[in-house]
Amino acid sequence: MVNKPSKPTDSLIGNDNWNIQLDRNGRLKHFLTVEGLGSEILTSILDTAESFANVNEQRVKKVPILRGKTIVNLFFEASTRTRTTFELAAKRLSADILNINISTSATTKGESLLDTLQNLQAMLCDMFIVRHSDSGAAHFIASHVAPHISVINAGDGWHAHPTQAMLDMFTIRRFKGDFGNLRVAIVGDLLHSRVARSQIHALNTLNTGDVRVIAPRTLVPNDIEDMGVKVYHDLAKGVKDADVIIMLRLQKERMQGALLPSEHEYYSEYGLTEDKLKAAKDDAIVMHPGPINRGVEIESSVADGPRSVILNQVTYGIAVRMAIMSMVLGREPEAEISGEEQ
Repeated sequence: MVNKPSKPTDSLIGNDNWNIQLDRNGRLKHFLTVEGLGSEILTSILDTAESFANVNEQRVKKVPILRGKTIVNLFFEASTRTRTTFELAAKRLSADILNINISTSATTKGESLLDTLQNLQAMLCDMFIVRHSDSGAAHFIASHVAPHISVINAGDGWHAHPTQAMLDMFTIRRFKGDFGNLRVAIVGDLLHSRVARSQIHALNTLNTGDVRVIAPRTLVPNDIEDMGVKVYHDLAKGVKDADVIIMLRLQKERMQGALLPSEHEYYSEYGLTEDKLKAAKDDAIVMHPGPINRGVEIESSVADGPRSVILNQVTYGIAVRMAIMSMVLGREPEAEISGEEQ
């Protein structure tokens, strides 16, 4: 069983083990977090996604890159966008995809997670895409699977959501170009958001000019400034002259105790309205990882307005996840190179 860390900045592995993600040639074997990966790998993901974005715009959207591979969607938490775009991405790469319904699986009958994994491995699967409520779950699984199996983290607790961060980076690059001159503001529930943590690591790795976070004091992690961001508690000041505004969902299901007076008061202070958007640059784009709580995090006229790229994020998520899966499973197996187990 995976135990939840005491705070969202913890994980189940030490910093010296981030290289579990890379094979001996420095290529992706797993994709568990953007933390610890260099700009070269992140840029390679974005560049590869560009080629798949063009495929997705064609009449025939399939490519044979992962033909013969079997990918398992192993979601222990509910998901719509992430699970569906992973499924579409796998199919467009010509892989076989299994969607495991955890609520009706043997884990509900007492089977351990490791027993479930071993049985799936015996079915000769090649990749697990894992979403789990416990921080560190994806690392735990990656450290216990057979050497030929790769793991992609589709969100673990408060810890990381690396593919969401990369599709957000892809969206920003498509609309705004080079990261170096950009001012990016992330607004909302920073304390519970695995998306925000991964976005911050990715933005800093890609050398973004100015990364800001904006939230009530009760929703800001104590050590967030150590991640290289500027903290604001006033929305108007935080989004002033911003090129990109990323709104976050209130993670009500993860909150313990009353961290907010009310949703109405939150919207009054931190909800993005057309009036508050005026503080940003005239050509600023508005993003949200979804699902959106309209009238709580964002005004409908902003979410549906000309500066919103929220639906573009969903579309680009297919290309980015195609890129990551192809990079992970398209590499040469190490066993053929070294003849040894990793």
